Amino acid sequence: MGARIKLKQIDRRLLTILLIVFVQMLGAAMILPILPLYARRVFALSPEVITLLVTAYFAAQFVAGPFLGRLSDRRGRIPVLILSQIGTTVSFLMLALAGSPMILFLARILDGITGGNIIVAQAYITDITPREKRTEALGYIFAVFGIGFILGPALGGILAAAFGPRVPYFFAAGAAFLVVLLTRYTLEETVTGEQAPTPAARSRRFGLGLARALSNSTLALILTIAFLAQFGLGLLQATYALFGEAVLFAGYSEDMTNLGIGLLLAMIGLSQFITQAALLRKFLRLLGEYRLVILGNLVRMFSLFAYALITSPWLAGISGIFFALGVGVMMPSLQSLATGTVADNERGGVLGLYQSAISLSVIFSTALAGVLFAMDPTTPFWLGGILAAVALLPALILWQRGRQEKAVDEQASVVAE
Repeated sequence: MGARIKLKQIDRRLLTILLIVFVQMLGAAMILPILPLYARRVFALSPEVITLLVTAYFAAQFVAGPFLGRLSDRRGRIPVLILSQIGTTVSFLMLALAGSPMILFLARILDGITGGNIIVAQAYITDITPREKRTEALGYIFAVFGIGFILGPALGGILAAAFGPRVPYFFAAGAAFLVVLLTRYTLEETVTGEQAPTPAARSRRFGLGLARALSNSTLALILTIAFLAQFGLGLLQATYALFGEAVLFAGYSEDMTNLGIGLLLAMIGLSQFITQAALLRKFLRLLGEYRLVILGNLVRMFSLFAYALITSPWLAGISGIFFALGVGVMMPSLQSLATGTVADNERGGVLGLYQSAISLSVIFSTALAGVLFAMDPTTPFWLGGILAAVALLPALILWQRGRQEKAVDEQASVVAE
């Protein structure tokens, strides 16, 4: 009976955490298609300035991510979740009420800082999930990403068209505040007992510093793979619509181009959801985390090269499905492996460092993507595929280390018997 109650409790907490991530992703996905038009039509910003709104968000997330993760290790997950979600609510309200471009930038910076609630949510999931189930549980976050990516752009467009360009931000703010209440009244703190830092640890400078992370060679390999993988994803995200207009839907009307690109993005989101909801558990059982990192990287590599070669929307849809599959099996495995490289009371810190690595990658890749696209619409995909090929080397080294660690553990267990 007690076990049954505990299971229900964990399920409820996991559901609430996934709802937090969903609201964050839904808001981000709603902003993706409507914010550039909002900035251009209402504030007359140029495309060069509009793209800086993206950079501002990821730059803020890069700076704040490790701090929020470490803070949650010290002070607990719930206070940081509530604080960051309140910040997200305020940032959406700022976008809705903005009267100048400066407010838009401040809102995006605030949203980037408080976007760390996803990092803390990931740490919370690792707290309530056994090590052997952690990749699967983290995979649910990527499934929620997929749902948000399917629904967000459509919802944002419908609300903006029906009620005006500011209404989607009010809607997102209301949803974010609802999650604040859910967090406050339904979740229980997990940083307790043995996981809670000692008073001596609280008095010291807390966190997992970069130098210490790099001295952990396994963690350094994981961060390198994540950086290279996210670089390719950033190149795709930044230029996908432009690539669709210039190559995939060349000669089509504007309406058909917009519809076609939206459907292709929805297919990517749907593929990611199916991967997490139905496939990841089976792949984990058959291959394990280390092999999934290699497999996901290979699938991503071939998908990016396929994008660089195709001109058909139908083939682009197939490439997108496989690209999302590669992301879906690779990234949760990497995150789970990262949490296993440090002590339990540093999981938030390592996830924050992981998030900073991919945020830094997005900053560089999105800044470079426009230059590469101007050279040739397919150049970003070629570079992304090449970087995926480069990432195979650290992925293979990581797999070999995993085999060695497993052999040592098995030998130790035999000796113990």
